[in-house]
Amino acid sequence: MTPLALAPPAMEPVTLSEARQFLRLDQTEEDDLLATLITAARLMIEAAAGRCLVEQRWRVVLDRWPARGEIRLPLSPLARIEAARVYDVLGSAQSVAEAALTVDRAADPPLIRVTGEVPEIGRSHGAIEIDVVAGYGATAAAVPAPLRQAVLRLAARWFEERGDVASRDAQALPRAIAALVAPFRRGRL
Repeated sequence: MTPLALAPPAMEPVTLSEARQFLRLDQTEEDDLLATLITAARLMIEAAAGRCLVEQRWRVVLDRWPARGEIRLPLSPLARIEAARVYDVLGSAQSVAEAALTVDRAADPPLIRVTGEVPEIGRSHGAIEIDVVAGYGATAAAVPAPLRQAVLRLAARWFEERGDVASRDAQALPRAIAALVAPFRRGRL
């Protein structure tokens, strides 16, 4: 299974205004840097938690349907399936009926169950594509407050320490930030 990012979130879980206020910045000349740090912090928090924060579009590519009919997704939380298709022997995409796939959002990691007729695969690699939306919601307000705070604190830390961190420390989250993420950390597949 290969997850491919199709579209980033429409917004970050923390705004420039929130970050400026947190850092007590009145000027806007470093907004580009701060915006980049917010995005980088979101990506690091998402990786640490194993969760997408604000809704984003992904494509999950499979070679074949699983024997038990359960697809355990590497993306969480799962908001919805947007489309699914199977490539036939001629390389043409055949749509999978919406009713053929059922989402089990209570499972962690989320599951997609094959519950109906699906087209037969026609090639050995990348035969199935499922487009999904993952994340807590479409806006920053939908993201749990501790995860938003983790993004804000990490971006602020990087802004304030610009290159003053030892390379071994750059790989790990600071303890206070890791503690904010810990309750949301999901198990790996």
